[in-house]
Amino acid sequence: MIQLPENLNIPAALHEAAQRFAQVRQRIHARPELGAEVGNTSELVAGLLKQWGYSVHAVGGRGLVGQLKVGDGTRGIGLRADMDALPLQERTGLPYASEIPGRMHACGHDGHTATLLAAAEYLASTRNFTGTLNLIFQPDEEGLTGALAMMADGLFERFPCDGVYAFHNAPGLPLGAAVVQDGPLGGSSDRVTVTFRGRGGHGAMPDLAVDPTLAMSATVLALQGIVSRNVAPVDAAVISVGEMHAGTTYNIIPETATLRLSVRATRPEVRELLERRIREVIAHQAASYGVQAEVGYERMVPAIRNSAREAGIARDAVASVVGSERVIRVPPSSQMGSEDFAWMLEKMPGCYFALGNGMAGQAWVGCSLHNDGYDFNDRLIPIGAACWVALAEQYLR
Repeated sequence: MIQLPENLNIPAALHEAAQRFAQVRQRIHARPELGAEVGNTSELVAGLLKQWGYSVHAVGGRGLVGQLKVGDGTRGIGLRADMDALPLQERTGLPYASEIPGRMHACGHDGHTATLLAAAEYLASTRNFTGTLNLIFQPDEEGLTGALAMMADGLFERFPCDGVYAFHNAPGLPLGAAVVQDGPLGGSSDRVTVTFRGRGGHGAMPDLAVDPTLAMSATVLALQGIVSRNVAPVDAAVISVGEMHAGTTYNIIPETATLRLSVRATRPEVRELLERRIREVIAHQAASYGVQAEVGYERMVPAIRNSAREAGIARDAVASVVGSERVIRVPPSSQMGSEDFAWMLEKMPGCYFALGNGMAGQAWVGCSLHNDGYDFNDRLIPIGAACWVALAEQYLR
């Protein structure tokens, strides 16, 4: 039986089933699927839900909703897990490591899916609630399109919810600890592609060319002054240069140079400020070096904003499992990751929270997300499942 930290309130049936669902998680881990193409994972989830008595519905392509109605309660709750992996070569050396080159569950979505399945089996067996339970299994969280695809296919119209919830595992947070809070959490996410256009030429005759790499290089440095000098110190924002590309060989000045940025903010006002200043900086840097600049600014997802009432319900439910002393709050700027669950929270009241995956130095489980040495901690499955059960039962009293 999986060993758990002391003083946790885990139903015996969930503890006893933990190893079985760890095997489900490892099966998903070994066969990772990307983006919206999560057919095998979706079929596995659907088959299990049907065994336990859920009605199963395809939503937004490979997305699924497993629905269970109990009693005559009129309230409905949505619990969401993501299913997709990342385009990354795994280097853990684990017995169940990815069998598909260049694909890896490096964010723990395999564990999120297995945890919600463990809760699904328990809730279907005990039926200690009255109302409608909607279990949402979502594809393509990493591409930030899965939530929108399910919503566009009528997710909340077809499966009404009074509140919607999701959790993410948190490496570096002790197993058994949790972060549950109202208000903002994490950042918005925008993508920017900048193309500088000059005039190509021979590397030995730069005076006959107009070099776009100078403008690109100067822009990289200038962009870093936006957050430090335009954003208030009490706010949080990030401008990260993720890609720079120019040229084909050492002695040719290229005609174009391309820059790709990731831009994040916790507040909508700061998000607007960043776009305005980024466009201004790019335009002026391009002009100063005599090149043209084309800016493609793609708004992706807003920052998560948990509603106060639903966050309070989640906090009580999680505390009933791990203890109130293990439920903490953090500044919104403590991590700036983005989540397309934010789209669901714009549509519905709800809460996104974090459960500890283990501390750094604990083999793979303390490794950061999106790292080729990361692994989901199977000891978290019964803890997370117990939190889901407590939340569903308290919400649907």
